[in-house]
Amino acid sequence: MSDDDFTEAADAVYQALLARVGEGAPERRLDATRRAVELLGDPQRAYPIIHITGTNGKTSTSRIAESILRAYGLRTGLMTSPHLVRFNERIMIDGEPISDESLVRNWEDVQPYLEIVDAELAEAGQAPLTFFEALTALAFAAFADAPVDVAVIEVGMGGEWDSTNVGDGQVAVFTPISLDHTKALGSTVAAIARTKSGIIKPAADVVSAAQPAEALAELVAAAELTESTFAAAPESFDVAKTSVAVGGQLVTIRGRAATYDELFLPLYGDHQAQNAAVAVAAVETFLGRGTQPLNAALLEEGFATATSPGRLQLIGVEPTVLVDAAHNPAGAKTLAAALRTYFGFEEIVFVVGILGDKDAQGILAELAPVAARFHVTRSHSDRAMDEETLGDLVLATTGAESTFVFSDLEDALEQARDWAQDGQSRAVVVTGSITLVGEAMAIAAEQNWKNAE
Repeated sequence: MSDDDFTEAADAVYQALLARVGEGAPERRLDATRRAVELLGDPQRAYPIIHITGTNGKTSTSRIAESILRAYGLRTGLMTSPHLVRFNERIMIDGEPISDESLVRNWEDVQPYLEIVDAELAEAGQAPLTFFEALTALAFAAFADAPVDVAVIEVGMGGEWDSTNVGDGQVAVFTPISLDHTKALGSTVAAIARTKSGIIKPAADVVSAAQPAEALAELVAAAELTESTFAAAPESFDVAKTSVAVGGQLVTIRGRAATYDELFLPLYGDHQAQNAAVAVAAVETFLGRGTQPLNAALLEEGFATATSPGRLQLIGVEPTVLVDAAHNPAGAKTLAAALRTYFGFEEIVFVVGILGDKDAQGILAELAPVAARFHVTRSHSDRAMDEETLGDLVLATTGAESTFVFSDLEDALEQARDWAQDGQSRAVVVTGSITLVGEAMAIAAEQNWKNAE
């Protein structure tokens, strides 16, 4: 097959997965995924796993940890979700999205076994494997096929009954926990933390970001119950210092085993420094149970090569266009703080689209203080809130008179860029949903916004 043939076949794999029940409606079960990987020979047992959950910062923390491990010469697997532009991004091998050929060949190996499980589930009167259950089996198989030395696995939703939990994390990592997906996970921070704590396996090592008291109590209880070690910020590790630098920031991190001074991190925002501290602690824990300092040169390399697509990422210049995948109030608050601290824009237009099951009012309230105007639109997701409804909510929540509604994202972006171009020190920020950010990134690449006009 030619490269074009494999690309076409890889797109067909994604379409086959999309035909299954989507990620917005996960099944609260592990048995189905466990049966699938059992038929595949339990590929998730072929390598150690660093398992990462939380409400915000999961993907960035996963990517920074993976980058450090790769600097150490380890062959890495990285599973994150959702993707921004192309499905292959969800399964990374050695720092690169899985190739179309590898994706297709692994799918051809896995698909017959998924169909066996589908048939067994149907016979038992249960729903067939969902998109995410099938994806998880595919990713675990692809990592075993590579093969990888270690896999960094980001939870899809929650933890206890998330499909990825068929893997046993040697290190269980928790980024900050707050309210999100309340219909699926619970209406309190404690309930959500309890569900997420389900990734802690017997005698594991647990690493946690600083948490609200009610979340911390749940994590500590789960660690004690499983006889796991527990290391949390700020007691066991923390960010000691940050300063703004061209293209990112300089961070000093007090790790579990040593302090690492003035490392360049090419990511913006105090929250990214915190994510980096959690990643450092996770890698210290994985490589030496938190007792051996990391190699300073390798850590510096790991930081320097870390990326976090869709997280305060520059996708256009003249005018400046940034995207950020903030899709809950905590993420929006973090975005607003980073824009104040790391950038000197006098006026910002937010191009906003939010999914219907999110706290749109909470997101908008956090963005309003730094917004000069809103361009309200929607992504192509069938879960996206109608733009007219969202526009009304912007007016009701923020009182922003400079609110404009667009049925098409490309139109919203074009007019936002025109407005930014017409003034001094203006910028465009696209945010509110990961699907909207992905579509904006695709438009920017197609129109070559990185070349100054």
